[in-house]
Parts: sequence; structure tokens; C-alpha cells
Amino acid sequence: MVIPLVQVVRDGLVESVHFGSRVVLGPGGEVLEAGGDVDQPGYPRSTAKLMQAAGMVRLGLDLPPDLLALASASHSAEEFHLDGARKILGELTEDDLQCPAHLPHDPVLHDVWIAEGRAPRRLAHNCSGKHAAMLATAKLNGWSTHDYLDPAHPLQVKLAETVAELAGEPIAHTAVDGCGAPLFAISLHGLATAVQRVATAPPGTPEHRVAEAIRRHPEMLAGPNRDVTQLMTAVPGLIAKDGAEAVQIAVLPDGVTIAVKIADGSARARMPATLAALRRFAPRYDWDDVVNRCPSLHAPNMVGL
Repeated sequence: MVIPLVQVVRDGLVESVHFGSRVVLGPGGEVLEAGGDVDQPGYPRSTAKLMQAAGMVRLGLDLPPDLLALASASHSAEEFHLDGARKILGELTEDDLQCPAHLPHDPVLHDVWIAEGRAPRRLAHNCSGKHAAMLATAKLNGWSTHDYLDPAHPLQVKLAETVAELAGEPIAHTAVDGCGAPLFAISLHGLATAVQRVATAPPGTPEHRVAEAIRRHPEMLAGPNRDVTQLMTAVPGLIAKDGAEAVQIAVLPDGVTIAVKIADGSARARMPATLAALRRFAPRYDWDDVVNRCPSLHAPNMVGL
């Protein structure tokens, strides 16, 4: 069962409706709102990168904050993203990456690369930071690197354990994400719990290192033209991460956490549904001003419910 989360309104009439699920947790993990299939297993897609990055830090990965944010990223393939992925790889090379070769995720950069005749590259894949970090972690622990994406690889076994621990529930199913990495199914409630635990972890913990890296370097998590980067820049201390098939999380500085999944996978609806919850549960912020300062958050005719 899903609920209406976003309406598309034209001249006073509802033209379209996006259904989905949403859960909001208070600072202590209490449920403030739950609608839709929040307890059913689903794929967190790239929002899981926060937990995966924390798992790699637990395994000894030691990166400066900007590169740790990139390890958590779905980046746009700006040149600083590509340079960062190379730095994470260290003595390894782009050929060691097993994510597909892609053109940049950012549509403007995508068109620039085509106009310049540049070919798709593994480094340009939006998950290359995560893959580079996985390779670096495997090498650090003396594990093989040629099969680092195998669900039975020690790295992936440890990362699955981290995801399950942070979510407070077992992995319901393991699939293959779009980048080729294992994808661990958890509930939307479990996703909210996991990202809240990362965002509110005490100093000195691997989770805190990941959260602070993202807060300090929101440009590494996505890119200057992306809605999550613009939202984090406009609201210092907030953590936001998007995932494929219209998954979205947001954690406010006080720990209030929102997790959204749009049922039809439409990316246009994930941020309006998230902003509606932010307006309702964090009224101390001027969200109209935030939207006005973030061009990518403008969604004409779309009304979050």
C-alpha cells in the first residue's frame, strides 16, 4: 500500500499524482510520521552509500574528508570528482574499477563531453568514488581486488553486516545495483534508522567521520548543479542523499530524519515529497527562502503532500 505524496497541479486542477512511502523519525528515533510501505523490504539504492562508507572506515579506510565524502557520493563527474577518485585509487588504476564506463551524470557535463567527442569512462560513472574506496579497502586488508564486487567477497560480507547493524534489521535480499555492486534490501524505516545513526554518531566513530565529511564537502557528494548539494549548502549541517528509482533521505542537524520512496520511480517527485516533510517537521527554517536559493529545488506546479 502506498499513499499520495506529490500532486502536479495546473491552473488549480490536479493533473498527476505520485504515490509512494515516507517515514519521518524524531531525534531519538521515534516515528513522527509513517505512510505507505515503510516496513516492507526495498532497495535503498545509492542512499546506502553512507552506510557502506562507514563500513569501509570501520575496516581501516583512512581518507581525508573530501575523499571520504566522494566515497559516499553519486557524483556528477566534475573534474574534481575524477581527480578525487584517482587519489582514492592510489597505486590502482581506472582499469581496476568494475563500474561501467559512463558519460557524466550531470546533464550539462554530459552534453559537453559529447560535444568534445569524449568517450565514456569508468571514472565518470557516478559511483566511481565508492568503487575506488572499495578497491582501496580490499587492498588495505590484503583481500583480492579482481572480485571485489562478489557478494561473497570479505569486503561485501562486512559491508552487508554494517548495513544490517545500522538499519536494525536483517538484509532481506541481495541484488546487483546499477553500478555492479551488491545491493542490500532493507525497509524504508530501516533506511531512516541507518542514516540517522550515521548522521548522529558521536565523535571518534567511523559513522561520525562519514557524516562530517559529507557536511564539510557537499560538493563532493553530488555536484554544484544537483539538488542535494544545493540543499546541504543552503542548510548547513543537513545531510541529504538521493538514490535511483526516486529514493531520498534527509537528516537535519537535530537528527530529525526523512526517508522517501516514490512508487513509480519518478525522480521529479522525490524532493517535493521530502520538502513537504521538512516544512512540516522543521518549521523553524524558512523553506521558501531555501528553495529560492536553490535553483534545482524549483519544481513548477508540483505540490508535496
